[in-house]
Amino acid sequence: MKRYEQMLLENKAWVEDMLDSNPDFFTRLAQTQKPEFLWIGCSDSRVSPSEITQTQPGEIFIHRNIANLVVHTDMNLLSVLQYAVEVLEISHIIVCGHYGCGGVKAALSHQSYGMIDIWLRHIKDAYCQHKEDVDGASSEDGRVNRLVEVNVRQQLMNLAKTTIIQKSWKNNKRPYLHGWVFDLSNGKLKPLLELAPHESIDDPIYTYENFQA
Repeated sequence: MKRYEQMLLENKAWVEDMLDSNPDFFTRLAQTQKPEFLWIGCSDSRVSPSEITQTQPGEIFIHRNIANLVVHTDMNLLSVLQYAVEVLEISHIIVCGHYGCGGVKAALSHQSYGMIDIWLRHIKDAYCQHKEDVDGASSEDGRVNRLVEVNVRQQLMNLAKTTIIQKSWKNNKRPYLHGWVFDLSNGKLKPLLELAPHESIDDPIYTYENFQA
């Protein structure tokens, strides 16, 4: 049996298990979604948001990309963000990176990987801004993991600089922003940074006051 065929069988078994424990599960699931969290994470197949947080379907709205970047020109990310904040009215946004991130490793190298080089440029820029801190690590793995943390903090600040977040902070006093790192070696999440509504941004030039209706 091919692996994808096995996946289909496992889906049927999962449905049966869910119905046995909660006959109304899929009826309620199909009606609406009202998640409290937006998760912006890495596409790495080993980092499953629902699995590592033990949350159920409908509890987390999820966006994933290589190295969990928040890029101000990424319409995919911004569309997800606007929908989450303005329509779903989420209360918390989590930007979660992970140690040993392949995207961060690639950004620290001089190897060209094709189209993804354009995407990884954002991580290289973060490295240049925090070069002394990253290079202060005692090993190459340490440098990667230090940049993983730097990157999470950078992306959280990028999030705070969007008009979507600032408008919601002003009008709705939400969402709270959280920067976490997942450790693949022990399965634990490490909180790095939290920004509350009206938290100061690193430079006032990024602050907006008058918003379009």
